[in-house]
Amino acid sequence: MALFALFVLTVLRLVVAAATPLSEDEAYYWVWSHALAPGYLDHPPMVALWIRAGTWLAGQDALGVRLLGPLSAAAGSVLVAQTAELLFPGRRLGVPAAALLNGTLLIGAGAVTMTPDTPLLLFWAATLWALARLLQSGDGRWWLGVGFAAGCAMTSKYTGGFLGVGIVLWLAWVPGQRRWFRSVYLWFGGALALAAFAPVVLWNAEHGWASFAKQGSRTGDWHPSAALGHVLELLGGQAGLATPLVFLLLTAGVWVAARRAAVRDPAWSLLAAMTLPGLLVFLEHAVGDRVQANWPAIVYPAAAICAAGLGWRLWRPAVALGLAITGLVYVQGAAAPFPLPRRLDPTLIRLGGWDGVSRDLEAMRRQQSVGWIASEAYGAASMLAWRAPLGVPVLGAADRWALFRLRHSDDAGPGLLLISQRRSEPPDPAYWATAEEIGQVIRTRGDVPGGVEAERFRVYRATPRPGAPIIRLPHAGERSAASDP
Repeated sequence: MALFALFVLTVLRLVVAAATPLSEDEAYYWVWSHALAPGYLDHPPMVALWIRAGTWLAGQDALGVRLLGPLSAAAGSVLVAQTAELLFPGRRLGVPAAALLNGTLLIGAGAVTMTPDTPLLLFWAATLWALARLLQSGDGRWWLGVGFAAGCAMTSKYTGGFLGVGIVLWLAWVPGQRRWFRSVYLWFGGALALAAFAPVVLWNAEHGWASFAKQGSRTGDWHPSAALGHVLELLGGQAGLATPLVFLLLTAGVWVAARRAAVRDPAWSLLAAMTLPGLLVFLEHAVGDRVQANWPAIVYPAAAICAAGLGWRLWRPAVALGLAITGLVYVQGAAAPFPLPRRLDPTLIRLGGWDGVSRDLEAMRRQQSVGWIASEAYGAASMLAWRAPLGVPVLGAADRWALFRLRHSDDAGPGLLLISQRRSEPPDPAYWATAEEIGQVIRTRGDVPGGVEAERFRVYRATPRPGAPIIRLPHAGERSAASDP
């Protein structure tokens, strides 16, 4: 019955993934898949590989971009269930653990979108499962599986590195596990993880350590005067992403794991090691600066097992409420039946209105008799590339594009430049020889004037500055730029 329910949920998620518009971030990662590389400015490359595989299997559409999302959520659920059974044999915690994980909005929304968290959570769950196999069997060869899965997690997102921190803490804390430090399999597993991550390091070395510097710079932010607000925002964000009752269970479960770890119970200590380091680091970061709500995603698989381990009957209504909230988000993201204001509708902010922007911009392009469209914002440029009519060049003008293996633009004539009104600066003269404002377009969900406004853009008639580092983005109907000679 549980596997049938997971199958139905996965089919539903595939339908929602196909019916829901892409976000700017997803369009940006889709551009990555047309310029495959061992690394990128923002994250390691796994999400690009997954999108490349999905679009190869299902085509250059929303389902292709997101295909591996619902499938990986299903596989991760099975791994979490098996991990719970291995860590607590005889207690039948597998179904509650997997259900609690799927009852979170983080997993529910993450399963129908494609971000670096999507492969990260699968490989995190796989690492946890391999560690449970190791603990249950005592067979050191499982360290090779641990190393491979952990390496893939780090190649998905840099927070995958917390796996290594947690593993070392677990081995050092539990006396019966310290023997593994003398095992050759442990060191071979570590070498396998480093080998998987090595291309990311080499890419950074060849590009001035750009990605490491960008992500590392976040740790230097320090605004203690706003600490209370940031901490409350972090807690509120997790309560929202976990959904309220599931959040209560996850919090109580991690607390119990910390208490049980104090007596060095191997299973509970492992779960504590897979949750507490990340939580403490994110809490410390919140004292100095804002923590994005999805950053603590890495603790959810182990926290779900902790919550199941409580044995509370509350898990069933908690999951039911979580799935109901997730269902409402699915409906709003795909069909938007509720005219919510912008501040109350994150699906509008992330997803809504780009079809209208593309349509209006194409009408202006034809009216102005110009050849291309462009944006200085990487997300907007990626979205224009995703939605532009076939044959209409889309240009990107931002420093980050210099790190991509994409063609430089040879479009010297005039075109249309899109700039959000949230930005006060004029077009960057480093990219444009001329830029004359000619109008605006509005990103709305629904028909104007009745639609809910998400964002306004100024539109300029511009000409590129000769020699400016402007690149030409791929188009959904074209073959991959990475395959060009």
